Amino acid sequence: MDTNPAGTASALVLGGGISGLLSARELAASGHGVTVLEAGREWGGCIGSHVVAGLTLDSGAESFATRSDAVAALARDLGLSGRIVQPRPGGAWVQLPDGPRELPKTGVLGIPANPWDPEVRRSLGLLGSLRASLDRVLPASVGAAADVVSVAALVKARMGRRVLGRLVEPVVGGVHSADPALLDVDMVAPGLRAGLRKHGSLAAAVAAQRRSSAGPAKAGSAVAGLEGGMHTLVDALVSELRGRGVTLVSATRAASVSRTSEGWRVGTSGQTYDAGLLVVAVDGPAAVGLLEAAVPAIAGKTPGSGPDVMLVTLVLDKPGLDRRPRGTGILVAPQTPGIRAKALTHATGKWDWLAEAAGPGRHVLRLSYGRIEGAGSQPAGLDNDDELLAAALADASALLDVGISWQDVVDWDVVRWPGSLPFAAVGHRARVTAIREACDAAGGLALVGGWVAGNGLAAVVSDTQEQIRKLAG
Repeated sequence: MDTNPAGTASALVLGGGISGLLSARELAASGHGVTVLEAGREWGGCIGSHVVAGLTLDSGAESFATRSDAVAALARDLGLSGRIVQPRPGGAWVQLPDGPRELPKTGVLGIPANPWDPEVRRSLGLLGSLRASLDRVLPASVGAAADVVSVAALVKARMGRRVLGRLVEPVVGGVHSADPALLDVDMVAPGLRAGLRKHGSLAAAVAAQRRSSAGPAKAGSAVAGLEGGMHTLVDALVSELRGRGVTLVSATRAASVSRTSEGWRVGTSGQTYDAGLLVVAVDGPAAVGLLEAAVPAIAGKTPGSGPDVMLVTLVLDKPGLDRRPRGTGILVAPQTPGIRAKALTHATGKWDWLAEAAGPGRHVLRLSYGRIEGAGSQPAGLDNDDELLAAALADASALLDVGISWQDVVDWDVVRWPGSLPFAAVGHRARVTAIREACDAAGGLALVGGWVAGNGLAAVVSDTQEQIRKLAG
């Protein structure tokens, strides 16, 4: 374990996930002596790795959105520009109650820019496309007038239930692990309602966002990855921080935060740390719990915990998957009977580098489980790893239409991410704004991470850089 015997720094970062490490990088670049405290023994948070069947694989995020240049620019700064790779063509699919469909060309949360695109019409049917087309003639105020609107309320008001159930729910469930009725559209799709007001329809707002990012593309292709896995980004970041003299202290949980005449004091089970600047880069409930005594204005504003996400990785000897029956993977509509997974990624069908590393006929599948349903509770069951493996084999067989049995399994692993995915419930954006304003007023303090920035690595990187530059300046 790294140590910091002095217990002092000009800047202190709580949390060694990607936002905490990036905060340390920005602070060190501005001339601060930095110490990072991480409760666990690994760095990077949800951008981690594990070894399955001799392959070093991502245990969390395995790609990043290309709607902004934030992550690619960071990778280039860390000397990884040559490792940025695009997924194989073919796009993703969606599993609906009446069977699988290719996921239409979409730009935001599964919302189509054109309800009459052939792939959209195949998913919606004639009546569904007709209803979605009403979006073009509805007043722009419909769905955008209220102060706070859920994703589901916006989509239903503009395009109808069929777009919601057959396109948006599978995408939102796969990406955010939650019912779109629970999610604040301004948090998970920033600028979408503003685009609706500007362009006059939701479809036009989606099209405008697509034009301003990567342009028209198949669903699932507006992402990129890193050869070797996204965890190589963390490896490079940690290496650079050590080279800059940043003190990295693992297995050390912050227990208390208080103000001092010089700045901030953080207590752990064995030491006290003082610093002029403090960055809190832990999850929302933990952040508010640590700070509410020192910043009374945030007391009672604890955000909801995220869903418990379970990722099952299968390494299979299965030449029958060479044909990539569902492209890069498949998202599952929540009402689909008999399927418990919310998404399946065919990792060796998505990334050429991984297919080459795995070898002929060997395939890597990632199935994810766990989402917050309409009542706010998560489905019971699947607490045991063996039960998860059995569910993953059955789900993979059904989703890929290829029989997969225990005999095909070379190796497997289960990674659990309890409450780690930010839960942007309706009203979350306003709550985050109030919390950040109170922390800004306290001085010398910044909050970073997915719960304040929004879900996705691109959002976290951009927001963290902005917040730390403001703090350090």
